[in-house]
Amino acid sequence: MFDKFVRRILKPAVFLACLLPLSRLVAGAFGFAGVSLGANPAEEILETLGKWTLNFLFITLSVTPARELTGLAPLIRLRRMLGLFVFTYALLHFTTYLVLDQELDLAGVLEDVAKRPYITIGFAALLLLIPLAATSTNAMMRRLGRRWQKLHRLVYVIAILGVWHYYWQVKADVREPLVYAGILALLLGYRAWRAWQKKRRAQQQAGAKRASQSGLPAGPARRPQAS
Repeated sequence: MFDKFVRRILKPAVFLACLLPLSRLVAGAFGFAGVSLGANPAEEILETLGKWTLNFLFITLSVTPARELTGLAPLIRLRRMLGLFVFTYALLHFTTYLVLDQELDLAGVLEDVAKRPYITIGFAALLLLIPLAATSTNAMMRRLGRRWQKLHRLVYVIAILGVWHYYWQVKADVREPLVYAGILALLLGYRAWRAWQKKRRAQQQAGAKRASQSGLPAGPARRPQAS
């Protein structure tokens, strides 16, 4: 029942919700519905897309804990879609920087990547997102097998780089990047704790199995013979 709810209602609703930040930017860019992007629209677009990239990344990382803590397995159906929104917003964030900030000056972009550390880190995170987006289909999951899961663990590295990029970009007030860093620490800490639990449980099961295999079969006790 809940699986149908996720597929038919929750997933479409989440999809539309993920489009809202982008819709606001489009409305502001064209002056629709009285939406304003402020005195510096290019900076507002760039900053908004960057923040929502992090927001969607953290929401994606929250799907697994939510599924495990609630026992609602169908929630996993949202993860791929959310992950693709992470890539979409990250790509739009970079495209805004390329077009509005650098005016398609590729030499200037390469110079920034080489000389400005926060841009270097952000660009590295975008590059790491590409193989994750390219291998998000069921066909690629089957083709890669166990390697698919290992590859998609790059999302943890990407999350760290994303928060680092934001922290270095902010020049004065770092409170918001530190909030993101704290949330990321909780998400990664939960995964580390779960991995430790699984490892400990596997060790206990292996120990119990070895003990049962080394034990002698039970049988009637034999009384010692008198000499």
